[in-house]
Amino acid sequence: MISSMEIQNTILRIAPLDEAAMAAAQARLDALVKPPGSLGDLERYAVRLAGIYGQVPQATGRRAILVFSADNGVCAEGIGSAPQSVTAAQTVNFVRGVTGVGALAGATNTEVWVADVGMLAPVRYPGVRNLRVRAGTGNIRVEDAMTRQEAKTAVLAGMRLAREAAAAGVRAIGVGEMGIGNTTTSTAVLSALTGEDSDRLTGMGGGLGERLQAVKRAVIRDALARAQADASDVMGVLSKLGGLDICAMAGAYLGAASARIPAVIDGYIGCVAALAAVRLAPEAKAYLFASHVSEEPGAALALEALGLEAPLRLRLRLGEGSGCPLLFSLLDAACAVYHKMATFEEARIDPGYLEKLKR
Repeated sequence: MISSMEIQNTILRIAPLDEAAMAAAQARLDALVKPPGSLGDLERYAVRLAGIYGQVPQATGRRAILVFSADNGVCAEGIGSAPQSVTAAQTVNFVRGVTGVGALAGATNTEVWVADVGMLAPVRYPGVRNLRVRAGTGNIRVEDAMTRQEAKTAVLAGMRLAREAAAAGVRAIGVGEMGIGNTTTSTAVLSALTGEDSDRLTGMGGGLGERLQAVKRAVIRDALARAQADASDVMGVLSKLGGLDICAMAGAYLGAASARIPAVIDGYIGCVAALAAVRLAPEAKAYLFASHVSEEPGAALALEALGLEAPLRLRLRLGEGSGCPLLFSLLDAACAVYHKMATFEEARIDPGYLEKLKR
């Protein structure tokens, strides 16, 4: 299949980080007028940005959050916290800039790119990209979410949009989603990929009460029993249990890595999609930055499975990519520290006292 070839070729383009640039960045950070390592993660971010770009930039520059919208057939089981019509309505509102991610993006000079990868009905509104694969997914409790080929097509759509952004001059992307019911599909995918008990991972989503949360747990258990997905077959897991939004998000992470730009993960759904991407291409992990620990119970486990730490604990559980603009600000702060702090020599301070601290 052509899409399989393009996906594989994109993965093969993901290169290791520039070790020489990282070593040079670390040497400068160690020479800045501060105790070594005292700026913690900001220093680690600067080093990783050097590895990605070949040098630490003055700032991340132009950045965009790619939001993928899709509907989920599992909503037929009554586990959505809102009617499915909200998916389409919010997709339009993303373009209008009046959603949570829109407000945060506006406050941090971040663009929002919106794509329909599989809503129930197409939305014809200026600014909504038509990347539709199919009209929603199947109900994972009783059938596969999509065919394997459809999963690949959705992954490819995300890859292409990330690469399009990079070609247009975007220097860092965030990845977001919109789709009522997608914490259910995410939990099923996470359980299948990690082997963790799905009951332990199942949260309240957009605001379910205890009764519906119990239904949600049962739906996910039934979906996993039906699918019998093989954790080593990521495309199989995505096609049987996932969502078109999750597939496209995984593709966007891979597309960004292949274009040598950083990609920021939002919350729970973003972490699950990132885990799928890293299972497909372990080299992509070096290009990923987690933003926050979601309130969803599976979020911490997804981050652990990824081997990433998220710096922010703000009790967020909105989704949409809303954590990404906040992390962009931290990346810019890392760049500012690197370029604007003086070295010991420039500050005319003898760093000899640090030897005692080191001992």
